[in-house]
Amino acid sequence: MIWFLQGQASQRDIILGALEALPTSVRVFASHGGDRPEITGLAHGSFKEPEDREERIDWVLQTAVQNSIKVILAGRVGGGYEARRADFERAGITLVTGGMSSRTFELVDDKANFTAEAERAGLACIPAITVQSPDQLRAAYELLSPNSEVCIKPVVGIYGQGFWRFKPGVDPFRCLANPDSREVDFETYHRIYAAGPEREPMLVMPYLPGPECSVDMVCESGKVVAYVGRRKAGAHQTFERDTPATALAVAAAEHFGCDGVVNVQTRDDADGHPMLLEINPRYSGGIGYTREVGVNLAGIFAARRLGFAEPEVSWKEGVRVRAITIAVPTPGG
Repeated sequence: MIWFLQGQASQRDIILGALEALPTSVRVFASHGGDRPEITGLAHGSFKEPEDREERIDWVLQTAVQNSIKVILAGRVGGGYEARRADFERAGITLVTGGMSSRTFELVDDKANFTAEAERAGLACIPAITVQSPDQLRAAYELLSPNSEVCIKPVVGIYGQGFWRFKPGVDPFRCLANPDSREVDFETYHRIYAAGPEREPMLVMPYLPGPECSVDMVCESGKVVAYVGRRKAGAHQTFERDTPATALAVAAAEHFGCDGVVNVQTRDDADGHPMLLEINPRYSGGIGYTREVGVNLAGIFAARRLGFAEPEVSWKEGVRVRAITIAVPTPGG
């Protein structure tokens, strides 16, 4: 039996992929912290997770033992579960967190640490300067701006929260009128940054003009066993493999000791060369799209971890996908 803890919004796709790949005799469990029957109701058994993190981990361990669950995939706060790995191993449970040890999370969750380690390993990545004061912010901008556009993002964060592109000449009001553009002139940003209390560390770096590649993959003990690259092309997404971007992503996941269903993001520079952006030691929001191209990553993960034959990969060329919103009836509260 396998249990998928709360993860990204694509948890529903993860459950569907596992159900598709596993024998019908294998029970699949799912849990979520909210009232999400449209997700957890797809599984054979479902649970409501406690809100408190420490309470949640103890509860997960006890619930897994009570239900004879053999494999657990920690969807979001993998680092918290990683710190308790020994407890799960003593109970005979395979815990999959996204990394092989706490060091993986120390390196990938802190983007300053990630950049430094990637540079040390010779992996192509965007050079970044850590700043924590208005003076440091201005100094970093003045150092980088003569050679390229500049952007900024938090040292620790997800979903692109806190990312801004410093766009010379843009209307200062644009950041309020159209915040989704993520564009602001530097002086406006600097004034706002300097107006408040001490800030959390931020990374200032060159802005790369090329497209991003989001690479979903299944890893086992630091070895990538399956992967698919995705790129946004307008309203659609396209797929790729065996490209410079996917090769860089695979090398990064293996260097940082990833383990589980993870996501690595790259972005092309002006010459089309991919550069590392980040590693997310958890599955992405768009991982379900990969089934449309003939690669059931969730199914591959589940089958291999439980000792079953993994679903065949049947790569389909020229596939494009587009997300749509659909209504799903759910039981009343």
